[in-house]
Amino acid sequence: MAAMDAIFKALSDETRRQLLDMLRSRDGQTLTELESALGMTRFGVMKHLKVLEAASLVVTHRSGRFKYHYLNAAPLQSLVDRWIEPLTRQPLTRAILDLKVELERTSTMDTVRPDFILETFIRTTPDKLWEALTSAELSRRYNLRGTEIHGQFETGGKYEHRTAEGKVMVSGDILFAERGKRLEMTFIPSWIPSDIKPSRIVYEIKPAGETTKLTILHYDLPEGHEGLKEAWAQIASSLKSLLETGHGLAFA
Repeated sequence: MAAMDAIFKALSDETRRQLLDMLRSRDGQTLTELESALGMTRFGVMKHLKVLEAASLVVTHRSGRFKYHYLNAAPLQSLVDRWIEPLTRQPLTRAILDLKVELERTSTMDTVRPDFILETFIRTTPDKLWEALTSAELSRRYNLRGTEIHGQFETGGKYEHRTAEGKVMVSGDILFAERGKRLEMTFIPSWIPSDIKPSRIVYEIKPAGETTKLTILHYDLPEGHEGLKEAWAQIASSLKSLLETGHGLAFA
C-alpha cells in the first residue's frame, strides 16, 4: 500500500501532473528543458521530480553529461488494473509516465538515448522471468493477440513473434543474450516498411529482494508508432499478472 500512497501523493500536485503531461508528450527531456517550459526555478523542478521518482513514475537515463527523463506506465497500469478496470470494463488509453532510475548498462550503445523506458517489479525469480520472455507457450499467455515467441535466445540468434495461424508479426536478431540478466534484440514489426531502420529493444533483469526488476528500453522507436508505448505497458502488466497469479490479462 505504501507504493500506492506514493503514487497518489505524486498525482495530488498540479505541477507534478503537468510534468507528467510534458513527458507524455515528449519522452527523454532534460532537467533544463523541463525547467524552461515550466518557468520554475531549477530547485523547484528538482523537488517535484524527486517526488515523482519516489513513486516510480519517473526514471532517467544518463548519457554523457546529460540525464534524460522518461515516462513509466507500470505503476499507473497497476492502479488501473486493480481498481479502475474492474469498475469500467472499458478499453482505456493509458498514459505513458516517466520513472527515475540510474541504469548501469553494459552494451556498447550506452551513450545512445532510448526513446522509451518502462520499469516494473515482479514477484518472481530472474530465471522464471527469462523463461517467460523466451518461451513460446508462456509468451502466448501474456502477449497481445496471443502471439508466441520462437527463436534461438543466444547472441547471434534470431527470433519471431507468430500468431496462432503462423503469421509473423515481429522478427529480429539477438544482439546480446545473458540468461536471467539481459536480452537485446532488433525489433522489426511486419507492418512497418522494410526501408525503415530496425529499432532495438532491451530487457534488463535484476533481482530486487523478493521481487525481480524488469526494465524495458526501446531505441529508435519508429516515428508515428508511439502506440507501441501503450502496447509495452499492457504487455508488461499482463506478464506481471501471469507470473504472480498464473493468469495473463486480456486487453481490448
